[in-house]
Amino acid sequence: MSLIEVEKLSRSYGTLKAVDEVSFAVEAGEIFGIIGPDGAGKTTLFRMLTTLLLPDSGAARVDGFRIVEDFREIRKHVGYMPGRFSLYSDLTVEENLRFFANVFHTTVEENIHLVNDIYKQIEPFKTRRAGKLSGGMKQKLALCCAMIHKPDVLFLDEPTTGVDPVSRLEFWDMLARLKQQGLAILVSTPYMNEANRCDRIALMKKGRFMIESTPAEIVESNRDRLFEVKASKMYPLLTDLRTMDGLGESFTFGEYHHVTVLEASLTADALQQALETRGHQHVVVHEIAPGIEDCYLKLSHE
Repeated sequence: MSLIEVEKLSRSYGTLKAVDEVSFAVEAGEIFGIIGPDGAGKTTLFRMLTTLLLPDSGAARVDGFRIVEDFREIRKHVGYMPGRFSLYSDLTVEENLRFFANVFHTTVEENIHLVNDIYKQIEPFKTRRAGKLSGGMKQKLALCCAMIHKPDVLFLDEPTTGVDPVSRLEFWDMLARLKQQGLAILVSTPYMNEANRCDRIALMKKGRFMIESTPAEIVESNRDRLFEVKASKMYPLLTDLRTMDGLGESFTFGEYHHVTVLEASLTADALQQALETRGHQHVVVHEIAPGIEDCYLKLSHE
């Protein structure tokens, strides 16, 4: 059963097409991830689906309700966690939770079982003002407030941005447990390595979906051979990789450069020798399998 249905949804700001005829669906019990950098259009899409922004064209339904005509009903059935911390900083953890429960005409006691796994991690700080919490604790509180009225659909717009790696892992573990309750979860993130925690993903650039499928299928669709390469001087190395015969696109990935291999007979050892001949020192070359980020960069440059 599709709890989110989107058909050719568009929104512009002047001449800028922020969301350009996007279509997709999210099922109950599914985590659907929208992966893309800042400016890709993720937040605009979320604001339309949560009835905070009107689309220019297209249509969408959330939990069976139309996002324009039935906006009041939608707001009763969804939980929304925006990218920025938007709770009341001068209220305590407990006061924020009770406030959001009251807004939806319910009580914390009635629905605490929905968020108990999450809330028990912040309960020792329930009398602390929300503004004094750490990034990870703020994130957990925001998720509790988004869930306390028992929504059917959960919208999470870049929920792990600025959060430490441990809290990010904990957060995705929590989402895996929440989807077992039958929620449809739509989450956006600029972190490519979080894509594998989703059931399906869409890679988004300049308002459009470049590809939509499971993370495994997207990776398998990339048939390119890839080398990861590093040397003592990385910028001159990148310049040479981009000009050498038999190689394609080259990009920086952490301590390595990833380079597409166009010549079928080229080996890692041969590339290493060629780079050393050019004067590079401490050269390391490995052949690797493409990841989600490699796929994103490839699609972006096609």
